[in-house]
Amino acid sequence: MGILSRLAGQFIDVIEWTDSSSNTMVYRFNKEGNAIMMGAQLIVRESQVAIMVNEGRIADVFGPGRYELSTQNMPVMTALQSWRYGFNSPFKAEVYFVNTRQFLNMKWGTSNPVMMRDAEFGMVRLRAFGVYSFSVADPKVFLLQVFGTSQLFTTEGVSEYLKRVIVSSLSDILAESKIPALDLAANYSELGGFAVAVLAPKFAELGLRLNSFSIENISLPQEVEQAIDRRSSMGVVGDLNRYTQFQTAEAIRDAAKNPNGAAGMSTGLGIGAAISQMMQQQTQPQNSQPAYSAQTDLSALQSTPSSDTKFCPECGQKIPRTAKYCPECGTKQS
Repeated sequence: MGILSRLAGQFIDVIEWTDSSSNTMVYRFNKEGNAIMMGAQLIVRESQVAIMVNEGRIADVFGPGRYELSTQNMPVMTALQSWRYGFNSPFKAEVYFVNTRQFLNMKWGTSNPVMMRDAEFGMVRLRAFGVYSFSVADPKVFLLQVFGTSQLFTTEGVSEYLKRVIVSSLSDILAESKIPALDLAANYSELGGFAVAVLAPKFAELGLRLNSFSIENISLPQEVEQAIDRRSSMGVVGDLNRYTQFQTAEAIRDAAKNPNGAAGMSTGLGIGAAISQMMQQQTQPQNSQPAYSAQTDLSALQSTPSSDTKFCPECGQKIPRTAKYCPECGTKQS
């Protein structure tokens, strides 16, 4: 009875694999030196592909379903084996289960700044990070190019390489998008579409499919961010002429509060005259000439009377030119 049990244990009659992990891409069925029985049941679940390898060569590939291993279901294996002991003889082969579901939330990021040529700022260094998802599209290519004969292969075995591929292609992605540095933050979705188009052929070389690519953040250098902040401030200010007038009026108010008295008042008067002249020029038609130029001396303005007035020689008060007596001190006018 013990001998019969041992002989029965040397043949495998059911081949299947269930995965409880979230990162296993390939699992080699562990037959522990036992032979596969002709007529054994092969169970391939949804999101799986089974690859049978005989003497180092890919024999047959099975999609989802239940198979009875026979010459009808294994045409390549039948051609490779001589079956000199009959079609019901056991055989030894390796069976690999490839996980074809999507692997989500794979992270990528730039460890060093990436150069970007911008029409407005010139050469710009930037950093970026995000996530992507991929799946196995061609199990045979993936076996030949990536995992080989590993007992177990996870996403960690390929994620570092894929991240380097993404970062090295980021400059080309930004160049092909032709999106200015100022508008990058508003076009993450469009950049993701460009990334998929550029990276998909490189993933396909490994038997993989890039299903999605997302950019979570692109950070610009500090000096570029400061330039953007200054431009935003100018947009908030709006009319620069009105803003200048407001700032000048504030300066006059501050000068009037100066405890130095005469110096502060003199400064305030000078600024007030300047802003008054500027406002007069802005309200005049373009073809008219201002009353005084910007270099007009304030003391001359104060001492030069107009054609309708004169100054009293006694008190210095400005009075009408036709007045015979000064209304301020009563002095008779000549």
